[in-house]
Amino acid sequence: MVKKKAKLIFKHNSFDVIEEGDFVNCAITGKEIMLEDLNYWNVDLQEAYFSPIEVNKRIKNLKK
Repeated sequence: MVKKKAKLIFKHNSFDVIEEGDFVNCAITGKEIMLEDLNYWNVDLQEAYFSPIEVNKRIKNLKK
């Protein structure tokens, strides 16, 4: 099975699919996140995150 990377626009409580696909990459780790498992993103930065751990890393880096 070939997986395809999706292109999304992140909104505050949802996201719009711009280009159909199966996954997006975490902005911090590069890990693939299947769309059905995608729970964490940043609307302002338009980035997806694998888990709350990566969200916290991004927040800490932005505060520096």
